[in-house]
Parts: sequence; structure tokens; C-alpha cells
Amino acid sequence: MLNRVRIILVSPSHPGNIGSAARAMKTMGLTRLYLVDPKIFPHSDATALAVGANDLLESASICSSLDEALMGTVFSVAATARNRDLSHQIMTPRQVADSFLGKTDEGDVAIVFGPERTGLTIEDATKCNVVSTIPCNPNYSSLNLAQAVQVFSYELKVVSAKATIFGQTKKTVERATHEEIEWLIAHFEKVLIDVEFLNAQNPGRVMQRLRRLVAKTNLEKDELNILRGFLSAVEKKAL
Repeated sequence: MLNRVRIILVSPSHPGNIGSAARAMKTMGLTRLYLVDPKIFPHSDATALAVGANDLLESASICSSLDEALMGTVFSVAATARNRDLSHQIMTPRQVADSFLGKTDEGDVAIVFGPERTGLTIEDATKCNVVSTIPCNPNYSSLNLAQAVQVFSYELKVVSAKATIFGQTKKTVERATHEEIEWLIAHFEKVLIDVEFLNAQNPGRVMQRLRRLVAKTNLEKDELNILRGFLSAVEKKAL
């Protein structure tokens, strides 16, 4: 299970936080670190704070965009405290870990963390299937990046250990990957503009809500192909 989990850090600004996050991951058996446009990396501060998790830093995947880091995943979680502007389902880290149990049989999954100061943008968060918030003291909810990674990593380790002991399995299905979902969203947008349902100059929040609708379903590949076929048929009729 754990070897299917990607930890994605978007635009981390402090190399020490990257090293601390790698240490948090390795203590719980996670090994797949993805860095999206890190401000300073590699760096001696990252190495120093990794404290024996240097192998994760050396094998980290450096990506230019979140889409690149999510490529090939079948399910992703936006870790953010800012959920009031999102209509996504909200999970606790424990619920996220439970949800990963079956999904890792279907492909890679990911937890996405935003920059230290600002957190994930709305645009980046909406690329994920669900949102997760760590329950904290409402009067002091400040967790640093590595602490947040540690909380999720611990919950994943606990669920993984239970699955190993009890041999929990789930019927495997072929899920649509992140990039296939992005193609579907782009196809929807094109068709909606072609049939004049969507104003390209003033789309409002239609596409954001449509993206949320698609994210809720966690589409299987066959289901996605049906939708793509339907959209293609609409395109032909609209000619």
C-alpha cells in the first residue's frame, strides 16, 4: 500500500522543511516524494534535517507543475486548512488513510501539500478528488509543513499495518488517471462552449463545479470513455 502513495509538496520555500518532511515520511515507511517547483533544492539544510532520509531526497521527483506530479494517479487529496471556498468532500487524515486502502490496488494515490506561507491555491486544490483538514486547536491551528506530513504519514502507516495483519483486499477496478480526467474536463469545456451553454468570456464557476462533480465520482476508465464518447457525439450533432 505505502509504495503507491505519493507525497507532493507544491512550491516549498524552505529547504529545511523538505528535509524534515522526508524524515517524517521515512519513519512511517513512505518513500515517494514529489517536489513541484521547489524554491531552493537541493540544499544542505534539506540534507541536515532529513537525518538519515537522504535517500528520499536523492530519489525525489522534481516537477514543473502539479499536473505533472499527479500524472498517473487515480485519487488525490488536497491537504489544506482553507476549505470554505471549496465544495469538495472534506476528510480527516484518518479517513484519507482508510480511503486509500482499496484505491492503492487500482493505482497511485497522492496527498498534496501547499506552500508553507499560503497553502494550496483554489486552482490546485480543485485538481484533487477530496480535501483533508487536520483537526486542530481552533485557537492555535498552526502546523508546519513537516508536522502535517507526519500526521498523514502516521495514519497511513496504521492503516497499512492493519491491512497486512488482516489481509484486507478489495476488488480491483481500472480507474481513470489524473491526466485522463483533465482531458475529460477540457473536452466538457469545449463542448459546452460549442453548444453555447458556457460563455467562454464569462464562465463563472461552472467549470469549477463540473470539476467537483467529476471528482466526486472517482471515475472508472470505462465510465470516462462513455462520457468522452457522449461528448464526441454531441460535437458531431453541433456541427
